[in-house]
Amino acid sequence: MKEIILSIIGGLVLFLFAVNSLSTTIKTVVGDSANQWIIKFTRNTLSSIIVGTVVTTLLDSSSAVIIITIVFVNSKILNFKQAMGIVLGANIGTTISSQIIAMDIGQYSPILLIIGFTLLLISKSEKINNTGKIILYFGILFFGLFTMENAVEPLKNEVYFLEWLKKTEYPVSGAIIGAVITLIIQSSSATVGMAIILSKKGLLSLAGGIAVMLGAELGTCSDTLLATINGSKSAIKTGLFHLIFNLLSIVIGLILFYPFLDLVKWISQNAPIERAVANAHMLFNISGVLVFAWTIPVFEKILNKLLPER
Repeated sequence: MKEIILSIIGGLVLFLFAVNSLSTTIKTVVGDSANQWIIKFTRNTLSSIIVGTVVTTLLDSSSAVIIITIVFVNSKILNFKQAMGIVLGANIGTTISSQIIAMDIGQYSPILLIIGFTLLLISKSEKINNTGKIILYFGILFFGLFTMENAVEPLKNEVYFLEWLKKTEYPVSGAIIGAVITLIIQSSSATVGMAIILSKKGLLSLAGGIAVMLGAELGTCSDTLLATINGSKSAIKTGLFHLIFNLLSIVIGLILFYPFLDLVKWISQNAPIERAVANAHMLFNISGVLVFAWTIPVFEKILNKLLPER
């Protein structure tokens, strides 16, 4: 059991390290142009959502994008309304990683590791080095997932673990477990990734995977709220909007849990369960954005009244 836990922790650390390193490296490569894109193409709600989606897909971290947005709001580069659109887009962008995780390309991670390491070793060009780093970090990310996937295999025979997983069959308790895990590891992508892996190994049902995913959406609000400490009123309102949006989406998701579960099954048809969990993540986040995008003026009015600039 000790070896299993250490392998899972090791794989998780590799995953989190790769996600953080990828975000930092891509920001370095893109440089100030990413900031210019965000400022230039956020003139209305739709374009703000698109920018949030694209940048989150590139950086593979919704938290990083929302924190950058809060910094821009705090610096008065963006206004509160623009920030709300980016927050919604970030929730769509983060679903791309779950689709990639469900592709089961972890077994090919050593190829990426070799290519990335070779580029770093043979070239002194900064551009090629950064490309090598990105490929290497993707390799580490997928290798971390592959390590966790192999580590959880023996857990099928662990009675205590199976009993604990049964709690995820109940939507509310499953969502709480997902939120707590995300609060601890500070990555909703990692939590959803673990849910996909456990589902693939037959340790987690589709209902359990969806419940954990719902909780992960709430847990990811913690670091963005921390970024608003000592910030301006607009920055605080951006963090609150992220929390309220996710909270309301989760409440609706829990109320309509079983119809949503049936919809995911219908859309996924004969797809493997890990793909169904990834589809549920994408469907849930896109649906939430479609519902709440039209209410941005209402949220803006309410939060401006609760936290006026003066």
